[in-house]
Amino acid sequence: MLLLPEWLLLPGRLLLPVSGSAAAPPPITFHKHIEPILWEYCAPCHRAGQSGPFPLLTYDDARKRASQIAAVTRRRYMPPWLPEPGSVAFVGERRLTGRQIETIAQWVAAGAPEGDAADSGPSPAFTPGWQLGPPDLVVEAAKPFLTPADGRDVFWNFVLTPPAGATRYVKAIEIRPGNERAVHHANLLVDRARSARHLEKVPGEGFAGMDLVIASNTFDPDSHFLFWKPGGTARIEPDGMAWRLDPGNDLVLNVHLQPTGKPERVQPSVGLYFTNQPQTKYPMLIQLEHDGALHIPPGARDFVVSDDFRLPLDVDVLAIYPHAHYLGHLLEGYATLPGGARRVLIRVPDWDPNWQAVYPYREPVFLPKGTVLSMRFHYDNSAANPRNPNAPPKPVEGGNQSTDEMAHLWLQVLPRGPGDQRMALQEAIMHHRLEKYPADFSAYFNLGALALSRQQIPAAIAYLRSALRSQPEQPAALNTLGVALEGVALESGARFDEAAEQFRHALRVQPDYSDARYNLANTLVAQGKLEEAAPHFRQVLAAVPDDAAAREHLVAALTTLGDAAFSKARDEAFSKTRLAAAAGYYRELVALEPGSADLHNNFGIILVQSGDVAGAMEQFQAALQVDPAHQQARRNLDLAKKRLHQP
Repeated sequence: MLLLPEWLLLPGRLLLPVSGSAAAPPPITFHKHIEPILWEYCAPCHRAGQSGPFPLLTYDDARKRASQIAAVTRRRYMPPWLPEPGSVAFVGERRLTGRQIETIAQWVAAGAPEGDAADSGPSPAFTPGWQLGPPDLVVEAAKPFLTPADGRDVFWNFVLTPPAGATRYVKAIEIRPGNERAVHHANLLVDRARSARHLEKVPGEGFAGMDLVIASNTFDPDSHFLFWKPGGTARIEPDGMAWRLDPGNDLVLNVHLQPTGKPERVQPSVGLYFTNQPQTKYPMLIQLEHDGALHIPPGARDFVVSDDFRLPLDVDVLAIYPHAHYLGHLLEGYATLPGGARRVLIRVPDWDPNWQAVYPYREPVFLPKGTVLSMRFHYDNSAANPRNPNAPPKPVEGGNQSTDEMAHLWLQVLPRGPGDQRMALQEAIMHHRLEKYPADFSAYFNLGALALSRQQIPAAIAYLRSALRSQPEQPAALNTLGVALEGVALESGARFDEAAEQFRHALRVQPDYSDARYNLANTLVAQGKLEEAAPHFRQVLAAVPDDAAAREHLVAALTTLGDAAFSKARDEAFSKTRLAAAAGYYRELVALEPGSADLHNNFGIILVQSGDVAGAMEQFQAALQVDPAHQQARRNLDLAKKRLHQP
């Protein structure tokens, strides 16, 4: 039998707290406990002009949605942060601690008390407009795109053309999507060869497609995550890692659009922030993927897609970006070190494509040569998957639509070693790609560009011919093959005609392809076809007025043509036809090179022989303005004056 202490049985006895017992904890209030959490983790999106559907800045904002806040934080649906905690830490982690989640739950259970406003800290400071302040340059899409009210997802490419000028180094970008209601995410690509604009049916209108190949005839692998998603923040690149923007480069903004139930007007813009510090560090993006293995049967609850790549050199991993669609469930990326130890790079136990992001590491992750990078993505195509877009489940293939699937894991790595160490890494990546996709255009093209940069001409030609078997009308590949064939021609004197035909083919596909036109003109010069080459140089300069090389080559060609025409005119006792041709060449020359005293003097001589003494005097005077000590021009001016005054 249980015996109770006698004092507990006394009626009316007051029970006092035992001396020294803990006092009741202070109540949880909005201003003291909840406000700091909301300001740090929620307000960056939940405020006016941002992607959150309602603000969470004030007590009234939070009180109205208190139960909802407790529910979504308890499920870790908000704030959106997909990677689970592990051995690596990311910049800007937005994962609430268990204590913070419990604090919110207790506040709501207590009736969401406001507390004393004096407990509030300083209000959060958000930069209005551009996150990093006014950009140095803003480039906007020339024309808006109107999304359909319903139907399939749309992938639209806006070709942006920064004003031509000097080479600049970009330390940061900020993408403004133009309509956040319709834009799911966007990627920016640098198109140095302007290879994408030929896909536009109307200049400035843009074009559809997601699997966009940005081709260049020089070694230029992807190096930075130039990416936008709702709630993302603009980042300044570390010192030495600004990327190069050259005159004549295009920027291609690849935008994923989703119908909203009504037509939406989308006209994005990109803000560029420059630095005077040139690039000294050369990162590179490695992509693990196997979309070719994506054939997911209905009902499959754990369909696994994998890819593995062995590093050919030491690297530091700077950031990581996993990507799948709605069937993605568990996404893992890890590294197996040469000794067999495994290091987790990212693990997402409950993937949600609506909150995909690039995740920069707080500290670079060093991986030695021989490390195997691995991707293991698990997909759930069953009715139990609440995100499955098909009810009942259907077979799903790899593809661009949200109802298709993807398996991509991107890593930004910085190869260790002096200078630019990316070539060996790129070569290994492309050979790995060919193991998966034996007819892959991009792999053959990149290997061809690599071989050409190393002056391995026969290998370059072989790779580029393989690339063109996959895509016979790809202008950058045609141009690059022409460059390789021209290299053989310069050594042996053969294949000039074949090189010229590749450039002409590229221009038939893309008439405004300045690089191909310039290369064609140079090939014609090498064949002695100066009159045929000159119009091509003129077109290059019309498109890119600051192209010093094209100007120099045109001047050289016109000088040769002008001198030859004048020489033939003398041989034919100053034939009027030959003099007129020579005068035409030199008239263009002095317009191209107004600072050349020799050109003005030579043009004056031709004009004297043509009978235009007054015009000749103007040219001699122009020569003396450029160079007062030019003795030939001074003598010729005196002779012209005498000739002008002869009866």
